[in-house]
Amino acid sequence: MVKKMGYNWKSWWRPLHKNNYLVIKLGVSVLLVGLAFTLLFNRSSDFPPISETPFLQNPHISESPVNSQQNSDQIPPQENEREESFDSEGKCNIFRGDWVPDEAGPFYTNMSCSHIETHQNCMKNGRPDTDYLYWRWKPHGCELARVDPKKFLEFVRNKSWGFIGDSISRNHVQSFLCVLSTVEKAKEVYHDESYKSRRWFFPSHNFTVSVLWAPFLAKAEIFEDMNGVSTSEIKLHLDILDKNWTEQYNNFDYTIFSVGKWFIKTAIYYENDTILGCHHCPQAKNFTDLGFNFAYRKVMRNVFNYITTKSSTKGVIFYRTSTPDHFEGGEWFSGGSCKRKFPSKKGEFELNELVRILREIELDEFEKASFKASENGVSLRLFDVNPMSLLRPDGHPGPYRFYQPFAEDKNATVINDCLHWCLPGPIDSWNDLLMEMLLNG
Repeated sequence: MVKKMGYNWKSWWRPLHKNNYLVIKLGVSVLLVGLAFTLLFNRSSDFPPISETPFLQNPHISESPVNSQQNSDQIPPQENEREESFDSEGKCNIFRGDWVPDEAGPFYTNMSCSHIETHQNCMKNGRPDTDYLYWRWKPHGCELARVDPKKFLEFVRNKSWGFIGDSISRNHVQSFLCVLSTVEKAKEVYHDESYKSRRWFFPSHNFTVSVLWAPFLAKAEIFEDMNGVSTSEIKLHLDILDKNWTEQYNNFDYTIFSVGKWFIKTAIYYENDTILGCHHCPQAKNFTDLGFNFAYRKVMRNVFNYITTKSSTKGVIFYRTSTPDHFEGGEWFSGGSCKRKFPSKKGEFELNELVRILREIELDEFEKASFKASENGVSLRLFDVNPMSLLRPDGHPGPYRFYQPFAEDKNATVINDCLHWCLPGPIDSWNDLLMEMLLNG
């Protein structure tokens, strides 16, 4: 009957006209339907709008971007997401983001760059996978251009650049040189006896790059071989900065410095040439165990005080935050390894307790120093690569710190390096960040 109403109303009306009973029945039906529709419509107006439903009140809202302008107005960004993705002036925070696939791959290989040290030369050492090479850093809320080596060299023409710190600084300078050497080959003009402090020169651009070995930034007596095996405790003078870098510091137009992991090692602390205490105190000696956090804070405070109030440099200074390791199943000395082949997502890895303490101290001391720097006209900038580095458990040499470690025995027991970075590898993206900070502040 309903179907006939929709398609042939005349054939429906004629028989109805002959039968009043049907008319009355139809009228009642129409009234009932109308009443039901009215009740349903009024009831629907009592439903809460989407933005007020308990589901969307859940704090674990997806980080995916909202396409609808209406929905984006109703669901404001989480406060912590806003703080991470943008700075206090509303500018994009280039240090918060994700690693995304990049078909372009690295600027260089182990064949095209001669600056890669053996322990970071993963390709030459036989690492079989290459997926770790095809990712780039993508900040939340903005695009980050890849470093342009030609433009970079033009920008630093007639300048000098210093990398100061431990072996991660040496790791970075290799990446830096490899990228820039795609435009002009750097010539080594100096190295110390151990090849830990070195200097290179780009003749056509009159640009000098130096790396200065200062694993504590403070004066230290170290009794350790290249594999980290010690014959005695480190003697660390908390009140004296390492002259290996302070004597050259004022000569640089750009400086990037960082330390961290060396402070976790066993050490005896000195102040005014007197033993103050220690970390991991030797049992045979009756010293006060002050903890590495005590020493790290004291040294960082002295370093930042020197930079902001005592030095005469007019250059740009970057403080690079300490980087995490990705040992799983143990430490380097107890069978720990790093076998992952892809980047991780936020939350998959957490900073271990020791690295977390280092990070808290350095960020706290940097914040205090930044006020002094501003007052004294010192250009001090935070180079915060820690969060992005935490997401790259796949970027370390692992067993390929050594040349062809499984050539003779595929089940060989090998010490893994899950702290330093393969070259080429994730650390190359640090150069993209440097160029962005130089050109766009």
